[in-house]
Amino acid sequence: MKNISKVIALTLTLHGISAMASEPKVCEAKTYEMAVRYQNKSAEIMALQLQTYRFATKQFEEKIADMKQTESAAVVMDLDETVLDNSALFVKDLAHCHDFTKWDTWGEWEKNGKPTLIPGAKAFLDLVNKKHVKIYYVSDRSQKNKKDTLATLKSLGLPQVSVQNVLLDEVSKEKRRQHIRQTSKIIMLFGDSLADFASPFKTKKTTEKQRELVKENKFHFGDDWIILPNASYGTWSKD
Repeated sequence: MKNISKVIALTLTLHGISAMASEPKVCEAKTYEMAVRYQNKSAEIMALQLQTYRFATKQFEEKIADMKQTESAAVVMDLDETVLDNSALFVKDLAHCHDFTKWDTWGEWEKNGKPTLIPGAKAFLDLVNKKHVKIYYVSDRSQKNKKDTLATLKSLGLPQVSVQNVLLDEVSKEKRRQHIRQTSKIIMLFGDSLADFASPFKTKKTTEKQRELVKENKFHFGDDWIILPNASYGTWSKD
């Protein structure tokens, strides 16, 4: 069989035809297609998101039930794939056979993209706002595009959107969380990545080590740490 293949390749070469040219172009970015389809279109992801925020609402109400001064408490939210659904960008990139995990289309998306809301997020945040608990949006979106991010959040009707409450990528998320703790008690943290909750998840990047850390911190999950599903990207995708 190998000899036949060599004869065919030699014949094509003699006729000035590349064997590679006869093969269809492979789109490596398509390896993300099923994950993005799940994140963008499935009813299951919507159910999980609604379920997560419904559970988080019960946890939040329990935490503030005996508080005399809710103004001293804070909820910290990641943005992308936690509050904002950016899967439309990933779908667009894949349609052009572009690997969105290179993040070279992300800056333009921050400026002019139209993300939608994660189901359940706004209802939860409106409740937090109604109970006079502070909301901080802590995201690794670019600081240079902060004006655009603020405009996006305001256009979606999210509460407590201000220069002071939206903390973008100037310093590490841990330093930003510590900054919040100087004036408020963080009672809940939300994210789609483990690094949204504690700094060790940022430094210990292998999946194996992160799974060990999850076991060590299992008492947090479902209590003050609420994680959202994200099948599109994460440290796990490169491990």
